[in-house]
Amino acid sequence: MEKNYSIAILPSESIISLIKSMKEKLAAEIGWFHSKNSVAHITICLFKVNNASIIKIKNQLTQLCDSLEPAEIHLTELDSFPNGAFFMAPDKISKNKLLPIMKKVHHTLRGINIEKSTNPHLSIARRLSQQKLQKAVELFPTVDLAFLCDSIVLREFDENTKQYFVTDTFKFHNNPKEEFIQGTLF
Repeated sequence: MEKNYSIAILPSESIISLIKSMKEKLAAEIGWFHSKNSVAHITICLFKVNNASIIKIKNQLTQLCDSLEPAEIHLTELDSFPNGAFFMAPDKISKNKLLPIMKKVHHTLRGINIEKSTNPHLSIARRLSQQKLQKAVELFPTVDLAFLCDSIVLREFDENTKQYFVTDTFKFHNNPKEEFIQGTLF
């Protein structure tokens, strides 16, 4: 049986708690909204696979993460997408650290059909009307948060709660692998 999965970056526990309180404050002002109960994260990709495939994927992610270097990430912008998503975004330096990590995960999973995220962001709310989006902007005019990105997580979708939950964490060990480069003799 196939299940829905997500690979994501989780911020620190203190930022997760802060985002949860922001979502509660926003809900008190505008009512329920999409992503209200979602744990703070930066999505790398979404996919659907069976149990045999997920074992292989876990092995691939373990190997990949062994070579990745932890990176300090700064969330300094609040912004929105035209679809009504309100989110925190990393500064340019942090974005340039996150994109290679995301691309390496995408490349590692190239054999399966994935929905890639190519714009790192941490959603606070989704599908807000213009009026509700304006309220969010008024409630949260600035942001300046930092965390160490030293792992990625595999999350499985729970059909009952309609939320993802973490099944595995893959720590970055900064053990770069030598790349084989084919040369010529003459």
